[in-house]
Amino acid sequence: MNLYSILTGRFKLDGGAMFGVVPKSIWQKLNPPDEQNLCSWEMRCLLIEDGNDLILIDNGIGNKQSEKFFSHYYLHGDDTLEKSLAKYGFHKSDITHVFLTHLHFDHCGGSIERKGDELVPAFQNARYFSNEAHWNWAIQPNDREKASFLKENILPIQDNGQLEFLPLTEGFEFTKNFKVRFVNGHTEAMMLPQISYKGHTLIYMADLLPSVAHIPLPYVMAYDMFPLKTLMEKKSFLQEAVEKKYILFFEHDPSIECCTVEMTEKGIRQERTFLLKDL
Repeated sequence: MNLYSILTGRFKLDGGAMFGVVPKSIWQKLNPPDEQNLCSWEMRCLLIEDGNDLILIDNGIGNKQSEKFFSHYYLHGDDTLEKSLAKYGFHKSDITHVFLTHLHFDHCGGSIERKGDELVPAFQNARYFSNEAHWNWAIQPNDREKASFLKENILPIQDNGQLEFLPLTEGFEFTKNFKVRFVNGHTEAMMLPQISYKGHTLIYMADLLPSVAHIPLPYVMAYDMFPLKTLMEKKSFLQEAVEKKYILFFEHDPSIECCTVEMTEKGIRQERTFLLKDL
């Protein structure tokens, strides 16, 4: 089995929203904002090559939205999903499984592309995987979260018959080396891949820990639907990660792909940081 870090581009989000109750005087040292208080974030996905399976975890923001939509998020950088796949000799048509941690636009926007007047799945030969609880949450969104759930990113998957639901079973075995964890603080039934790789356990953090800067417990995004639940989920997970020496893979950190964590006098903090390819 091989793992590849797939960079799909960068975007900007409000620093205050990303760091919640943490004062700007503190968080600006971690990810310096621009003059509009916006910080740059990566959209880093993960590709798993496992025998005949080519599994893509999340797929970035895509490129089908309007100019007005993209003007809010200041897309930048030279990376694209297509370029990153091509770097390893792959094409979108090679993907067999698209695993969606959750259906916010920056995680699933690349699922669908525009062909003429039609919206069609970008991965024509793949099955797309979500879970029924999160899917229903996304297609009937609450007023606070509906700007993150865009129907054009979601419904064409089902309309084209490519959607499958995974059971809401903690530790469900998606493949031999890939188990599924569930968390509910950021959004309903977000899925975290837990992957056995080269004798290590790697956790794809999605939006439970968007970046290394979010490891300290109070650093909870204002975007989270249930911040106290996130706090409890983080605390439990990080204790487990220290004990079991997990490798954390970050979807949004602007510079750090992976790290391990350790207990310090200030609580659990990053230990070693490194690139996935160096494992």
